Amino acid sequence: MLSASDRRVKGDPWVRCARDSPSDHRRGEHIRVFPLSNWTELDIWQYIADEGIELPPLYYAHRRTVFERDGMLLGVTDVTPPLDGEVPFEETVRFRTIGDATGTGAIRSTAVNAHEVAAEVAATRITERGATRADDRISEAGMEDRKREGYFWT
Repeated sequence: MLSASDRRVKGDPWVRCARDSPSDHRRGEHIRVFPLSNWTELDIWQYIADEGIELPPLYYAHRRTVFERDGMLLGVTDVTPPLDGEVPFEETVRFRTIGDATGTGAIRSTAVNAHEVAAEVAATRITERGATRADDRISEAGMEDRKREGYFWT
């Protein structure tokens, strides 16, 4: 596994993954390669910023109607309506994970480009999972429960 300082060295993630993969596989065996699995959220945002990769505006902060539940900000949608006592309000937020609205919370943010997101991520002390994963608030095994229920295709 790469050290924290090695992860910050920019380079081709496929080459880095191949270098760090076990070399004791036998002829005819298949290898699954996950080139970004050793990268942190900060590594990814720094790479996007450094390489000038364009992303859709959805990845950056914008005004949105949200409400608070279990210490998280959730977007008001058809699948995540506020419950009794949860009051919607307007806030400038971004989502650290783009995905299922029922399992992803927002964070207060003013970041409108990759450099600003990287700076926010560098300053935070709460992981993406700890800050915005609603599944982890439902139960300790929330994601595993979803897998058993067929949420993920294999």
